[in-house]
Order: sequence, then C-alpha cells, then structure tokens
Amino acid sequence: MPARSSSLIPASLSQLTDAVPIAPDALPGLLACLAQVPDPRRDQGRRHPLAFVLSLAACAVLAGAKSLAAIAEWAADAPPHVLARLGGPCREPDRGPVAPAEATMRRILQRIDGDALDTAVGSWLAGRERAGQKENDSGRPLPSLAVDGKTVRGARHTDGTQVHLLAAMTGTGLVTAQREVNGKTNEITVFQPLLAPLDLRGTVVTFDALHSQTAHARFLIEDKHAHYIALIKGNQPTLHRWLKDLPCGGKYPSWTRPGPPRTAATRSAESRPQPSPGSPSHTRCRPSRSCAADGSSPPAKSPWNASTG
Repeated sequence: MPARSSSLIPASLSQLTDAVPIAPDALPGLLACLAQVPDPRRDQGRRHPLAFVLSLAACAVLAGAKSLAAIAEWAADAPPHVLARLGGPCREPDRGPVAPAEATMRRILQRIDGDALDTAVGSWLAGRERAGQKENDSGRPLPSLAVDGKTVRGARHTDGTQVHLLAAMTGTGLVTAQREVNGKTNEITVFQPLLAPLDLRGTVVTFDALHSQTAHARFLIEDKHAHYIALIKGNQPTLHRWLKDLPCGGKYPSWTRPGPPRTAATRSAESRPQPSPGSPSHTRCRPSRSCAADGSSPPAKSPWNASTG
C-alpha cells in the first residue's frame, strides 16, 4: 500500500474536477467501479461500505470540495435520498442513511490504495470517453493519449519525499489512468501496467524520449493494437545514429523545431534549379504509421522495425 501523503485530497479524486457532471444514469457505473477498490479496514466494526464512502468523496469533489474537511461537510449536508442513491445503508428506517463522520472519512481516504482508486476512477472516465466517441464517430480523427510523468505539488510521503505520478491523458483532457512511481524505480517500469487496463485499439499514444523503448513499442503495436509517436534522443544511441544516417541526413523538417533563419546564402541556394525526380539527391524519407518524432521511419535493420505497424 502506498505511503500516506499530505495532500488535502487523494490525487485520484482530483481527476474528477474537470469531468462532466454526473448524470443519474451514469451513477451506477461509477459505484460499480468504486466497488472494485480493496477495503483496507478489518471486517469487524465496518459501519459504512467502502464504495459508499468513496462515492460520497467523489461527488463532493465534483461539487467543488478541495479538502478532507470539505468532503466530510458535503457528506454531512447531503439529504437522505442522496445518501441512499450512493449506496448508504439504512440502519434506522425512520431516519434513513447517515453519512460517515469526518474522522471516519479521513482515515479511509488516507489508507486507501491510491493505484487501485486511480484504476477505478480512470476506468469510469475512459468508459464515458468511449461512449462520447461512439456518438460522434463520423469524421473524427484518431483518438490520442499522452503519457507523461509529474511530481505532485504539495504532496509528500511520511519520509519527506515527493509523490511522483505517471498519468495518461486523452486529447479531450481526461486523465484515464494514473499510477504512482515508486522511489526505488522509475517511470519505465510503470508504463505498461499503466496502459494495460485501457482499450487503446486505434489510439495514437505519445510519450517523451524516456519511454522510447523497444519493449514499449512492441507492447503498443502487438498487444494493444495502437499507434505511437516516439521521440528519439541519445538514450537510444543506435537508433538515433541510424536516423541520422538516413538519405535525408537527419535533416527532415520537424513540426516542433523552427528552421534556421533565412540569410543571403540560403536565399541564393533556394533560387538554384531543383534536381530532377529519380536523381540521388531527390530521395525523400517516407514516414510510417508509427514513426520517430523527426518524421523518419527506422531502417529495415532497426530493432524497432518489428514494432512498427
């Protein structure tokens, strides 16, 4: 179980702040996802189901709560029919369900498995994303997913180290997956477990140079049936050297890097006659479906060749 952090609310629930408000027919799906989170409490003495506590916290965050005290206050003010809708047990028929005390909610949210809660919330958000794509499927570009790491500001473990997360965000801004990166490892070992639960068929996945690994490319193409855009730098020296040895000499224009300033010499070169098609100097690079960030596809002998689609 991850160490407790000093964050005001779990980072998993912060994913809900930018989500579309919950509709009544979407609530059962959220409760079903939250029910998959393991309960850290002992069986004896449980008064409130874990899914009920987590659903209260999720709804409070959607309503604007930014601290554990605010979450507990929202839950205390919720009417009985809302508590019943969220799965609250009715122990006294004349009163209806009762919200947990602030101390109870604080203990549960501090002890919960952050990765399991991330998976539950992310799977619910991903389901809503897929439903929206099916409704507007005509003429839409391929869905995209950006994988990147971040250090959470204001959240620290009990030993003082900061919390570092690896997250996957869709092109519409939804964080559909998020996992904590243990201080004894790095983001590379978390990449595949992060994306394993997601349906990535036909999705274009982007990531930085740290994740430009052969195993990651093969995982995306062969296991997830996705596309990828890889950024190649010096951490892949062999592939980086092969890209520079391509016929274009590694000078293929980049979408993110501006060209050199135009001078009198470059304007003179531009005015010279262009070589005829078929000549050696007219050879061009053709980017593949899964290509490097500079637009060039790896040569046939590249170790990434089996991973491109």
